[in-house]
Amino acid sequence: MPDRLVWVGLGLTTALLLLALLLGTLKTRSTRGEPPPVYGQVAEFTLTNQFGQPVSLADLRGKVWVADIIFTRCAGPCLKMTRQMKDLQQSLPPGSRVQLISLTTDAGFDTPPVLKTYAERFGADFNRWQFLTGGRKQIANLATDSLKLTAIEKKPEERESENDLFIHSTTFVVVDKQARLRGVFETTDDGLDPQQVKKQILATVQRLERES
Repeated sequence: MPDRLVWVGLGLTTALLLLALLLGTLKTRSTRGEPPPVYGQVAEFTLTNQFGQPVSLADLRGKVWVADIIFTRCAGPCLKMTRQMKDLQQSLPPGSRVQLISLTTDAGFDTPPVLKTYAERFGADFNRWQFLTGGRKQIANLATDSLKLTAIEKKPEERESENDLFIHSTTFVVVDKQARLRGVFETTDDGLDPQQVKKQILATVQRLERES
């Protein structure tokens, strides 16, 4: 297999159908005032943060966390997503223990120093928000298998610019204290109000923080 990141999970079409199902289920549960459903368990992982330090699932157990998938050279939605994550960071209550996790699709380029520079550009609070890289297989296992996020590297002939490297999910996912996937939120659809999406994420994480 070429040394090229290709994450397909069950295939891009299946992943998009699954995302639509998750979003629909979550919206229905929310309107009924029911607890967010459990979509699956996050498997064990160990990746590397912006300081070159290991970060594992054990470090996040007992905390609610919100994750997305981006890359620093992104010519598409990543800047908007990162700004939305920053807005979420600023909107969390001071006493909240919620963690924010941004995974990179571009592991070969996005080294810890590159991720640190990118994070500082957006005013990331490193006590709360971590940017993770690592082996391509390890990132793919966490993103695709556990978090239901999809990333596919574009072929050179399909790229519209030199940094148009990946097609990837534009969702934020929420994981509970027991490392279970509990929420999936689309962020960049033109028909969505970013502030309304933020309110939905905040409501979900605050509810999950109250769970034992």
